Amino acid sequence: MTNLPGGVSVSRLRVYDWPAPDGAGRAGSGTPHVHLASSEAYVVLSGTGALHTLGPDGHEEHALHPGVVVTVQPGVIHRAVNDGDLEVLVVMANAGLPEAGDAVMTFPPAALADTATYRAAAALPGEGQLGAPDEQVAHAARTRRDLALQGYAQLRQAVQQHGTAALQPFYDAAVRLVRTQVPHWQDLWARTAFAEHEQTALVLEGLVRGDAPHLQSGRSARVVADLAPRRYGMCGRLETWPVG
Repeated sequence: MTNLPGGVSVSRLRVYDWPAPDGAGRAGSGTPHVHLASSEAYVVLSGTGALHTLGPDGHEEHALHPGVVVTVQPGVIHRAVNDGDLEVLVVMANAGLPEAGDAVMTFPPAALADTATYRAAAALPGEGQLGAPDEQVAHAARTRRDLALQGYAQLRQAVQQHGTAALQPFYDAAVRLVRTQVPHWQDLWARTAFAEHEQTALVLEGLVRGDAPHLQSGRSARVVADLAPRRYGMCGRLETWPVG
């Protein structure tokens, strides 16, 4: 198994075509969420839509069409809105952290009360397993998206009325929910993204001395996308690559 440059991860996202209760997007909408430690970029492959963001700069809408890249830093709540056949390549920093829980969906406060309550609202049936047909997983994914949209609407209204300081209670709740997982994240990060950057530092130090033994040990690798059906992510159906 190989790592991508810089310790990033990539996935191909087909944004949900389920109509949103708030009417955003002619074709559908993903689930609003925030990352606590990892930055993200949406590289538009096809279709049209928008990335709605809510953060320290307030509410913004970034038009999406082929050729556009939108970046999102930790703390910026975001949702993908589908106006028609929207597919993006999602590039995430810190490969492994997003999969380990570095994302909190914008559920209403009651669902953010504690870890058990949040997990119950966020969990999906075992996708692809016996007893969890696709229709059941899809229904659960849509239900949690709609719950997150309720909380997102409350946050947006609070920001409109009181400014971006109104996001602080959500941020505080998100930190409480993930705090116990952080030691595991630190271990993952040390073995992936940090290890990649540390190796670059050693290479640069060697080049300053005129020493470059790494050039004799370089390798290339070919990675094929996972052939399993696209799984249900927060913003849509995901196709992933098996990278370390």
